[in-house]
Amino acid sequence: MQTTNQASCRFISFEGIDGCGKSTLLQHLSQWLQDAGVAYLTTREPGGTPLGESIRELLLDRAHQGMSQQAEALLYYASRAQLVHEVIRPALKDGLWVLADRFSDATLAYQGFGRGLDLEMLRSLQSWATQGLTPHHTILLDCSLDTAAERLQVKNHRPDRIESEKRAFHARVRQGYLELARRDPARFVILDADRPLESTLHQLRTAFWDPVMVKGDHPS
Repeated sequence: MQTTNQASCRFISFEGIDGCGKSTLLQHLSQWLQDAGVAYLTTREPGGTPLGESIRELLLDRAHQGMSQQAEALLYYASRAQLVHEVIRPALKDGLWVLADRFSDATLAYQGFGRGLDLEMLRSLQSWATQGLTPHHTILLDCSLDTAAERLQVKNHRPDRIESEKRAFHARVRQGYLELARRDPARFVILDADRPLESTLHQLRTAFWDPVMVKGDHPS
């Protein structure tokens, strides 16, 4: 596989409520990159490192229903700080694209808009934890709560601690994502994820992949 130069490498995050299909689209973009000869790696949040995966278990375990909102946010930042230090920055320095299943916008959407924690405080902690790192592009898969719930049910998925939150919480998270995208339209690409997969993939190709390729952000 060819290696991109550092100037053309890209950090792409995929965001959306649970069940929106972001992990599936990330896999498809991975295949497109591989077919184009672009060196990349994929990761996820929380997790992506041995420390992060241990934190992930704590955060998603339904046994920890009494976790405070502040503790929850700080655990997410701890996982993210390690991921940036151990995985993302070294990969970008080596000229790889990085595809992340969630990153910093998730905390603003879930703990900020969802939980009601102060957004400016979260942004300050975020800047410190990530050393100011922000994705070059964020793919936001927006879908209704009903669509997301149906997809999780089809997978016979047992809801984790976050997924088990009330519908009103997830509605706030969805609206939070849309507000974040409204405030940063240059970075966000919003896809209608209520549609079938082929339609969503077409949106990803026309709204993101084709323009990136035209700009030359790929190996020559």
